[in-house]
Amino acid sequence: MPRTRLIVPDAEFTAILKRTGSNDRQYALVAQRELAKALELPIRQGILEGDVISPIFTPIKFEPGQSIEFPLDVVVPGTERDYSAYTIPNHGRIPERNFEGDYIMVPTYDVGSSVDWLLKFSTNARWDVVGRAMQVLEATFVRKANLDGWRTVVAAAIDRNVVVYDAAAPTGFFTKRLISLMKSLMRRAGGGNLASLNPIQLTDVFLSVEGVEDIRAWNLTEIDDVTRRQIFESRQDGGLAEIYNVALHEMIELGVGQTIQNFFLQLGGTLPPGRQEISFGLDLSNPDVFVMPIRQEIEIFEDETLHRQRRAGFYAWGEHGFSVLDNRRIIIGAM
Repeated sequence: MPRTRLIVPDAEFTAILKRTGSNDRQYALVAQRELAKALELPIRQGILEGDVISPIFTPIKFEPGQSIEFPLDVVVPGTERDYSAYTIPNHGRIPERNFEGDYIMVPTYDVGSSVDWLLKFSTNARWDVVGRAMQVLEATFVRKANLDGWRTVVAAAIDRNVVVYDAAAPTGFFTKRLISLMKSLMRRAGGGNLASLNPIQLTDVFLSVEGVEDIRAWNLTEIDDVTRRQIFESRQDGGLAEIYNVALHEMIELGVGQTIQNFFLQLGGTLPPGRQEISFGLDLSNPDVFVMPIRQEIEIFEDETLHRQRRAGFYAWGEHGFSVLDNRRIIIGAM
């Protein structure tokens, strides 16, 4: 997972950092405020880009007081009553099924975190320490967004309850036929016809580390040598070669005993007999389906209460939400 990399700053930034460690409290607070604003943009970028939900959810900025509503006729015209939407109603809550007629109101909630370090690291311009602290601050927001976004996807998938598996495959083994079955069943179960607007189709599959290793074990009777080479040279960020025009994504949170599968089981999700692991197939062709409304972007503030403890630090907060507006665009592949 990418992280914000804070490069060695110029003399001006170094001077600001040193001032944050001053014994003059007001002088130090002014410098901390300057530093907070300077670090705010890279932290925001890291939160939106350094996660496992950015390939799925589309961030949409809303102004304060603006009603966060999504008309369903934009998603799939004429079929608004054929499916469910899922949102997280508040911090720490289980995603809920929503139906509002011809539109969905998506709630947002506050998220926050903080980090601090000894003043001596500021006085000595220890950017390595400060940079690491900012990465930790970023990581807390990233982890929270990852969990909330994927919990919304899981809840929507369970309600949809379309599960497919390759009956001829060994338990726990990800096969090429499973991708084919997911692709065809999603298309058929999505309804509509060749003339339908925004037809439902499988574009991306998210699978476990073990599933990716299964793919690397496919022999020449299953895939051609060129595709095998692309798979073996796959990127470190989890991206793999496409198969049947379906993009494959590796996720450590998927797999037996892992976070997302555990949540799937906790919400009442079940696996077919003889299967032990799940993968998720999504239709990401329409950016208006998986949405992340943002009412307040992440802001960073200096913590004025730490100076008496000879520490410096920041706290940050923001407000956002997650919603899957059409759960027909999710299918579960069981292995």
